[in-house]
Amino acid sequence: MLINHDTRCALDSVVDLVNTAPAIEGREALADVAALRAFVQRNEVSEVGRLDQGDVEAVHAIRASFTEVFGAGDDGSAARLLNAMIAEAGTTPRLTAHDGYDWHVHYFAPGASLADHLAADCGMALSFLIVSGERERLRRCDAPDCRRAFVDLSRNRSRRYCDSRTCGNRLHVAAYRARRREADTAAS
Repeated sequence: MLINHDTRCALDSVVDLVNTAPAIEGREALADVAALRAFVQRNEVSEVGRLDQGDVEAVHAIRASFTEVFGAGDDGSAARLLNAMIAEAGTTPRLTAHDGYDWHVHYFAPGASLADHLAADCGMALSFLIVSGERERLRRCDAPDCRRAFVDLSRNRSRRYCDSRTCGNRLHVAAYRARRREADTAAS
């Protein structure tokens, strides 16, 4: 599956957004304007103006919608959710080149709110996955104590953990220790 740079950035942004929810973080990671501004900077979201508490609340609502997309049981359900978000955002595709990147498409209208910006660009990125028959790439971490979202972009769609160095490694170490304890008990 070929994913261009802009779509990859939008997929990374939507995953980061979904993973800021209190159910994932144990607290509200986007509690105020400063946290929202940090999210914008971390994800290099372009064309974002002044933010206020209203933007925080609007982004929380968009995050809830994206969370539903990740949990959708089938392509039709995911498509209905995305269609509603994209339409409500007033999607306005336009070609742009900025910040050293070649021509690419922005789907949000100039001057759009951050919530509409995310709904349009991230919604379209997720739509591309559905169109290409790749919605199953939207996943949740298999680690029992982690429910972080991720997009599995591995060639064979085999990724199971949000981060193999943390969740994956922790489970492998725990399984190894359990086998060692079992072997030690059997040897005693």
